[in-house]
Amino acid sequence: MSPILVRPVREQLEHDRIIRVLQAKFRRRYEVGINPGSEQQAPVNGVASVNGGNIVQSGGVSSLYPDLVLLSLERSRRLQGVVEVETGESVNHLEALAQWANFARLKADFHLYVPSGMVEVARRLCEDNQIQVDEIWSYHTVGDEVRFTLVHRARESTRAAPTPSRPKLRPAKVRAPGVKAARSAKPARPGKSAKSVKPTRAAKSARPMPRARPSKKSARPKKRK
Repeated sequence: MSPILVRPVREQLEHDRIIRVLQAKFRRRYEVGINPGSEQQAPVNGVASVNGGNIVQSGGVSSLYPDLVLLSLERSRRLQGVVEVETGESVNHLEALAQWANFARLKADFHLYVPSGMVEVARRLCEDNQIQVDEIWSYHTVGDEVRFTLVHRARESTRAAPTPSRPKLRPAKVRAPGVKAARSAKPARPGKSAKSVKPTRAAKSARPMPRARPSKKSARPKKRK
C-alpha cells in the first residue's frame, strides 16, 4: 500500500484479494512476489534471488514495493514486470506521481489494474504526466469472481528486448545498357541459311492451279479409210 494513501478497510480487503487472484494467474509463467496491505516482502531495485517466497535485496539501493513483482523462472531471476492494483480512491494525481511514474522508469513491463469505472481517469493521468504504462487492465467483480479486461497496450510492450540487427545488403552489379543484348545476340555462321518455313494451308490454297495439258490421244490425227 502506498504510504500516502489510507484506504477504507473494506476497500483494502478487496484490493488484497485481487492481488492474490493475480498472483495465482501469473504463477504459471513467473516467480511472483506480492506486497499486500502494509507488507514489504518483495522489493524492486537490487533484486538478487527468491528465498522462501520473499525476494532478497542487495543493500545500498533504494527500493520500491509494487503490489506484484514478476521474476523469470530461470536461475537469474531477472525482473520481468511489476503490477500495481488500484481502487477507486487511489486513482488520483498524487498516486500517479508517487507510484506509477517510478514503476514506469524500471527496465521492465509496468501493468496497471484499475476499477472499470476509473479507466478514463487513469488514461488521462498517464497522458498528462507522461507516464508510460505497458498495459492497463480494468476489473470488476461478479459475485465471488473477478473479471479482467485489457483496455490499453503499448506498441512496444517489451522494453529490454534487443533491437534485431539488419542484414548487410551487397550492392547490386550495374551493367551498362546494351551489354546484355550484345552478348546474347550471336553472329550468324557463314554458309548456313535460315531454316525454311513450311507454308501454311492458306498459302497453299493461294497458289495458282496448273494448266491442263492436252491429252495425247486427242492430239493424234484420225486415219483415213
